[in-house]
Amino acid sequence: MITIALPKGALLEDSISIFKKAGLNFSDALLENNRSLTIESKCKRAKALLVRNGDVPVYVSYGQADLGIVGYDVLQESELKVAKLLDLEFGGCHMSLAVKNNSNYSKPTDLPANCKVASKFTKTSRAYFDDLNIPVEIVHLTGSVELGPITGMAEAIVDLVATGKTLKENGLSKIDDLFYSTARLIANPLSLRLDSNPLRDVILSIESSKTGNLVYEVDSIIFVAHESSSLMFIPIISAEGIIISSTTNSSIPKTEESIFLYCFGINSPDSSNNVLNSSVLRLSFEEASLASR
Repeated sequence: MITIALPKGALLEDSISIFKKAGLNFSDALLENNRSLTIESKCKRAKALLVRNGDVPVYVSYGQADLGIVGYDVLQESELKVAKLLDLEFGGCHMSLAVKNNSNYSKPTDLPANCKVASKFTKTSRAYFDDLNIPVEIVHLTGSVELGPITGMAEAIVDLVATGKTLKENGLSKIDDLFYSTARLIANPLSLRLDSNPLRDVILSIESSKTGNLVYEVDSIIFVAHESSSLMFIPIISAEGIIISSTTNSSIPKTEESIFLYCFGINSPDSSNNVLNSSVLRLSFEEASLASR
């Protein structure tokens, strides 16, 4: 059974929607009366752990979860080893530098040397100011960092900004953006290496639904096809379970002994059982090179 770490809070609903499109339904987690921290998918092929956003990489890195969804901001702070797979393009917000409206600071270099900057994201903040060669003291806070400038403890803050409403209501304004953070799909590296297909199928399905392709399930294997195609070969999956583009010969690594090629015909899916007229072929590198031309 696949175990997935899902972030509680703002990213949860979209995370559940992403996995539902991949055939794993954890919608019970959204029930108002739910208090369980583990949710089994309706198909019984996976279970979800409901954890804090900041804890997702921990569960994935230590192997308690095979996959996880987490904000890019958390990954920037974490030093844990996880496989970073996909930008899921939701939950977007900026990591920003902000100061009091009545300050004289309009850009980072206006800040006085060795001033205090409050943030939950100390590693990110330190790297940012080091890159700018601006010496500052980073003050670690775990919540309501806006109080730093308000109380006079800090000249500025580094924090996530979505709409900017919180900054505005507290008399602050941003003067720079460090980066744009979105939700990311991550995986345990060992789980990927030992995967015998289930993880690959889920990852492929998520990537395909994200790009707007059609996703079909045939004999428990997830296949992908474009609406405009009458006959096409996608995707190519290596014997190690690595997703490879089939558009050019160079995209097929010669180190693999063989790859899988999913071949789709022109038939549309049957609405009753969602099955395509398709086949799965195991090809040598030479055969795959010819097929991908």
